[in-house]
Amino acid sequence: MLFSSLVFIWYFLPAVFILYHLIPWKNGKNGVLLAASLFFYGWGEPKYIFLMLLSVSMNYLFGLWISVLSKKRIKQLVMALCLAVNMGLLGYFKYFNFLGELVNYLLGNGTVAMREISLPIGISFYTFQALSYVIDVYRKDIGVQKNPFYLALYISFFPQLIAGPIVKYHDIEAQIAQRRCTLSMQAYGIKRFVYGLGKKVILANAFAQAADRIFALPGQDLGTAITWFAVAVYALQIYFDFSGYSDMAIGLGKMFGFHFMENFNYPYLSSSVSEFWRRWHISLSTWFREYLYIPLGGNRKGLFRTCLNLFIVFFATGLWHGASISFVLWGVYYGILVVAERLFLGKWLEKNPWKWVNHGYAMFAVLFGWMLFRAEHMSVAKELLINMFTLKKGIYPILMYADLRLFVLMAVGVILCGPLQQCFPSLKARLYREDRVDAADVVMMGAILFYCTMLLVSNTYNPFIYFRF
Repeated sequence: MLFSSLVFIWYFLPAVFILYHLIPWKNGKNGVLLAASLFFYGWGEPKYIFLMLLSVSMNYLFGLWISVLSKKRIKQLVMALCLAVNMGLLGYFKYFNFLGELVNYLLGNGTVAMREISLPIGISFYTFQALSYVIDVYRKDIGVQKNPFYLALYISFFPQLIAGPIVKYHDIEAQIAQRRCTLSMQAYGIKRFVYGLGKKVILANAFAQAADRIFALPGQDLGTAITWFAVAVYALQIYFDFSGYSDMAIGLGKMFGFHFMENFNYPYLSSSVSEFWRRWHISLSTWFREYLYIPLGGNRKGLFRTCLNLFIVFFATGLWHGASISFVLWGVYYGILVVAERLFLGKWLEKNPWKWVNHGYAMFAVLFGWMLFRAEHMSVAKELLINMFTLKKGIYPILMYADLRLFVLMAVGVILCGPLQQCFPSLKARLYREDRVDAADVVMMGAILFYCTMLLVSNTYNPFIYFRF
């Protein structure tokens, strides 16, 4: 069930919201959210709800087991077993056929038989959340959660279940047990949800239609201009698609008394690749920093180890996003750039007096990265690479796939992805102001909600990129 679907907006969410606030006691409210979350996940893939419940159950038991162990060596072995089981489940559903193809390529076709395995929605997100709980227990950063329903709610909570933000257990532990949900929080939550819905339905869906139509064309027939145009449209699509979904998730959390971390901070304003990754998908970046980069040694063991650790993190980031060579190369690409910035490039960027050059470099690097991210196969990436860096006319003009409405929406998208907020900080402050929702906000929310509803009624094209992960 998509947040941007009519079923969710007009049936599921109002029913859960009303029932939640009608029940006066804490455990009853948590019970409503847990039942709603299981229904929400089971709506699209009922058979995989048992896989998610298996993840909840086994990590609950691992947490109990680790909490009673006193010997360090045994505790480490149990933690290693927990990691192996969780990553084994994720690996089977997400990477079995990918690894099988690699083995067959190296050893000959037929070595590994391919299987028809559909990827459970959100498995990467809820696996990482479950692991954060067990790791926190292992580190003694938190106490073990003895109430299985609390842990089940944490892992399955529908606002962030299938596409994040990735919520770490130590950030939300106290909120599950005890929280306040004021009228101002609810009003702010509704505002964030509606604004995120507008990002998704009005902007991202329009960009997605144009990008999908162009990328579906034979790569060898595309010219340089239309290839760069498609990559730019895709860059706008993925930002407004994912940041809009994150806004909706944060807003939903507020509506039920939960505080989730911000997942985006205008990443297209960045002046370096390292800054881009501090602003993009912040919850994933912080997860890898806390649970991979720092345990590997972080920056505490010299420059070489620091660079190696950074490269490993970005390699893992690419692999986390999907089971294909293009995702792996996307991660390797960013790993190389971030290491280069750590070694020498970052110092050059700091000393450069023309900051617009730094921004141009960062956006060029990001756009090239989105090309790798979007290409489904390496052959496609190769064709797009040739198109982008050799002058080709091609047989498809841009105007065949873009009209005046799309150009207007692209201009609006470019302005709203950071420049407007940077020039007028009061607008950003107004959006994130939690203590007041005034009449102008209500009028704006009503207009956005009405227009989004009309678009959803008249058009069934409503994809979401991060459901693949």
